[in-house]
Amino acid sequence: DVSFSVKKGEALGIIGANGAGKTTILRLLAGVTSQTKGKVEVNGAIAPLIQVGAGFHPELTGRENVYLNGIIMGLSKKMIDKKFDEIVRFAELEKFIDTPVKNYSSGMYVRLGFSVAIHVDADTLLIDEILSVGDLSFQRKCLDTMSDIRRSEKSIVFVSHNLSAIRGLCDRVIWMK
Repeated sequence: DVSFSVKKGEALGIIGANGAGKTTILRLLAGVTSQTKGKVEVNGAIAPLIQVGAGFHPELTGRENVYLNGIIMGLSKKMIDKKFDEIVRFAELEKFIDTPVKNYSSGMYVRLGFSVAIHVDADTLLIDEILSVGDLSFQRKCLDTMSDIRRSEKSIVFVSHNLSAIRGLCDRVIWMK
């Protein structure tokens, strides 16, 4: 019994206790999960960053996973080639890009996953609480980037327990109970 819409260029925060359904809503919006009743309507391209390492294959290197994840999110190989250095530079993983991601820390997963997601030309970015995994300077970098994305008329749906981040980024908030 949840109903809401997100306007173009709006940043919507979703907060609530664990188990309230916040991540489920993101999964429904991303098309990862199907609803059992009602309807979910999405207009435009979505770039989800819902779970640390979702879409990464542990045996593949960071480089190979950038291509795999980029293609899953709708980028062509040619576009990934063009954006690859920028993706890796943003993630700050130049030294580790040819290492299998099974050897990455959860923070490294977040860096790479977030970097791929923000380089997809999507209309809406779905961000789960995963930013809490990264170090403080990278969290700040991500929040600054999300603010830049907002100014570009793209929409953001942001799930977090970090009320300061929600307050600083979002136009409005849904409280799930």
